[in-house]
Amino acid sequence: MKQSKMFIPTLREVPADAEVTSHRLLLRAGYMRQTSSGVYSYLPLGKKVLKKIEEIVREEMDNTGANEILMPTLQQAELWQESERWFSYGPELMRMRDRHNREFALGPTHEEVVTSLVRDELASYKKLPLTLYQIQTKFRDEKRPRFGLLRGREFIMKDAYSFHANQESLDEVYEDLFQAYSNVFSRCGLNFRAVIADSGAMGGKDTHEFMVLSEIGEDTIAYSDSSDYAANIEMAPVVATYEKSSEAQKELEKVSTPDQKSIEDISSFLNVDATACIKSLLFKVDDKFVLVLVRGDHEVNDIKVKNLLEATIVELATPEETAEVLGCEVGSLGPINVKNVEVIADHAVASIVNGVCGANEKDYHFVNVNPDRDFEVSQYADIRFIQEGDASPCGNGTIKFAMGIEVGHVFKLGTRYSESMGANFLDENGKSKPMIMGCYGIGVSRTLAASAEQYNDEKGLVWPKQLAPFHVHLIPVNMKNEEQATLGNELYASLKAKGFDVLIDDRNERAGVKFNDSDLMGLPVRVTVGKKASEGIVEVKNRKTGDSAEVHVDQLVETINEILG
Repeated sequence: MKQSKMFIPTLREVPADAEVTSHRLLLRAGYMRQTSSGVYSYLPLGKKVLKKIEEIVREEMDNTGANEILMPTLQQAELWQESERWFSYGPELMRMRDRHNREFALGPTHEEVVTSLVRDELASYKKLPLTLYQIQTKFRDEKRPRFGLLRGREFIMKDAYSFHANQESLDEVYEDLFQAYSNVFSRCGLNFRAVIADSGAMGGKDTHEFMVLSEIGEDTIAYSDSSDYAANIEMAPVVATYEKSSEAQKELEKVSTPDQKSIEDISSFLNVDATACIKSLLFKVDDKFVLVLVRGDHEVNDIKVKNLLEATIVELATPEETAEVLGCEVGSLGPINVKNVEVIADHAVASIVNGVCGANEKDYHFVNVNPDRDFEVSQYADIRFIQEGDASPCGNGTIKFAMGIEVGHVFKLGTRYSESMGANFLDENGKSKPMIMGCYGIGVSRTLAASAEQYNDEKGLVWPKQLAPFHVHLIPVNMKNEEQATLGNELYASLKAKGFDVLIDDRNERAGVKFNDSDLMGLPVRVTVGKKASEGIVEVKNRKTGDSAEVHVDQLVETINEILG
């Protein structure tokens, strides 16, 4: 491709609103442009990288026997109402009405549409299992789009759905898709880990996320320092045991704690360790309020609370709701004398002896608090976040943290959608049963951004050959020089004929502009046709290593192949 014919608007300055490396470089190198908050246009270079990623995804999906389809982005509300997600999905679902006042949504995902499609076309176990997938634009009305393509309102996703007659079939396909995803991200050359995850609004159990390791990742990965165990911090179980002190229980006492609200404030004011404090938080769990207790040095894991109580929505109560339900401010909450509100506690709370908790009265706390003597707990459970240094749930090593960008997610949905939407089949005995489902997603545009986060240096992007929009950047330094222009065009034709994807910079620009743009775009090999063109000698540079050498055109193909591996 001739660069003079391509739309590659590079930028010298860093865009003010670009917070992370991938966002800055994809904008500066002319791969994309923002059209509105969280919405981007992919320019020719960006589209070519997306296409490379999509090709890898398609190859791996097709190898599993999955069928590619394309479903509508516009989805009628009735389908979402059948699955009971029309309101529970939340404000991220973009809703609208047509001229006939019928309600629709712009699809953030396609469980409802694909379930309705299969239920209407497939009725026998003989047609199962079946896996369908698509690559399509999705929409989610993010409250705060940020980090460029990593959290947008419009994005490109590969979503797949499998349908089964039994659990064994789902398990088998799940493993096949899990391996296919591992292959996709390995072929993209990404440093990633598959971690145990929460299914969130999707429903179902047994899920894994594929995380690209990155300091700017929005998810925390808890992993063992001695095994391959890894989980999203939300899902990592705590296997710690807590020793209960043999100290004699003291008499409960209420003390004044003026303007002391946080655990740090209270522990300092009363000269006690945070491990002796009970942190109390009021949550609204679906349609009821629950008081959740953890030790002062721990944090409540609302995902564990949701799963423990089998809830759909778990939200921290507002200050107004807290005042109405418990009659006090947030900083003074405690479990003593609480009525008509369920109290649950983390296992660590049970071991506290003569501890401290809020008195449900402004500027007052109780000391010498002992669980079960001074207040009742409906159930003790693991409801806190795991911490670095905790024992690994697998039994080997201790937990460490890393940050990750989620680029893929696989779910075992079970009958969550088939039961609510009537997607049934007749088994070998003629009995009607709900189909068992799996769901599998890859963020294609997210993978582009995550790759840009890992493949860059101080000069720009540094693409590996499998993702690069072109293999070779051919740069005649001066197109007005007949020898350079002639040799450049000859090499362009011959390299293309040998199967290389080549971009020739045929612009009448200064050498410095051409080289800066080339570094920004990050193509694997740069071939410079300069002053030694008359001798048939060009300079070949490896973008990744920065190494360069002069070679005769007779050795050019061999040199390029060595760099590309």
